[in-house]
Amino acid sequence: MENLIAVAQKTRRAALKLAVLSTEAKNQAIEAIAQALESAKDEILQANIADCENSLAEGIAEPLYKRLKLDEHKLRDAIAGVRDVGKLADPVGNVQIHREIDTGLILKRVTCPLGVLGIIFEARPEAAIQIVSLAIKSGNGVILKAGKEAVRSCEAIVKAIKQGLSQTAVNPDAVQLLTTREEILQLLKLDKYVDLIIPRGSNSFVRFVQDNTRIPVLGHADGVCHLYIDKAADLEKALAITIDAKTNYPAACNAIETLLVHANIAPKVLPQIGEALQQLKVELRGDERTCQILPNIKEATEQDWETEYTALILSIKLVDSLEEAIAHINEYGSKHTDGIVSEDEEAAETFLALVNAAGVYHNCSTRFADGFRYGFGAEVGISTQQMPPRGPVGLEGLVTYKYQMSGNGHIAATYTGANAKSFTHRDLL
Repeated sequence: MENLIAVAQKTRRAALKLAVLSTEAKNQAIEAIAQALESAKDEILQANIADCENSLAEGIAEPLYKRLKLDEHKLRDAIAGVRDVGKLADPVGNVQIHREIDTGLILKRVTCPLGVLGIIFEARPEAAIQIVSLAIKSGNGVILKAGKEAVRSCEAIVKAIKQGLSQTAVNPDAVQLLTTREEILQLLKLDKYVDLIIPRGSNSFVRFVQDNTRIPVLGHADGVCHLYIDKAADLEKALAITIDAKTNYPAACNAIETLLVHANIAPKVLPQIGEALQQLKVELRGDERTCQILPNIKEATEQDWETEYTALILSIKLVDSLEEAIAHINEYGSKHTDGIVSEDEEAAETFLALVNAAGVYHNCSTRFADGFRYGFGAEVGISTQQMPPRGPVGLEGLVTYKYQMSGNGHIAATYTGANAKSFTHRDLL
């Protein structure tokens, strides 16, 4: 534990210096990271091959293996994402409130870094690249805990990042990597040095983290996403969106797991969708009415409605109204991303207003729920909690704010009692 405390202390000291660096200095560090990753490309890819071979030998699940595998294209895109973060506006030092409380007594609310982030993530090694670039840009130190499957890949990535930072104003100690499972519990006890924990993994793992730490937790657990095909849907759009939302990358948390179809159009649309999905090797499971239309599929159970498959499996349920679709989503969904296909604008507006999720979509695939696609440059994760930040968490979710007040000998007693002065409360922005 002492060793990890020392690591956290180093990260905290480096983060304090990082917090006051100029935008230019942080952007130079981000570009140095991108160049270092490009130079270390071969080493990173070889490390990933070793991780993949080892994980296959241990019988890794296919969805997890797809997340683990880092090819040249994924790495190239991740490095492009680093440079995109460099182009984004600096989230630190923004004056949100500038107010005269009284003559010569001025209040400002100014954005500032959180401090030190603890990120525990699954088998996606490129997540380390995204997280570090966002942490540097937002002025935060970061302690990474990679999944055991991706340890070699992440060691190579963090080694390159630290080499890049060593040539800049950012102390490489601002980025740390933990590699053992035992260190997770130790990390969760470091509330003196770590300001926010972001766990990326299963629902049960996120709950485990929340139950074992006093540090605030920004939770993203299951992605039980839905698509509802309304009675006023364009069938061509419905088919294309359903196929993309399920098969484009089924291991992603923004892939749909349940398809809801209005009963009025089910006899027309379901045979087309069912045939197209089965040609793409999707296993279909349906409620009783769905099975009457698609007799060659499995019958869905209650558990199917609340399961994140992260695989080529899709549950289908017929509903008799928009209200029933919304009720099903709010009952079984994980508040991640849910969509409607409809040409009825009023129905779409009702869906967007009443579905309780971080992302609510109309006539487009749920696969767009991603920080990079939102223009955030990258994301540290997706938050399904009710309080902000919500959805893909980019730079704005990694800063807080402080109130700064300056006066000229002002005291509170002047504004109380029989001859109390009044506040002017005049906004200067």
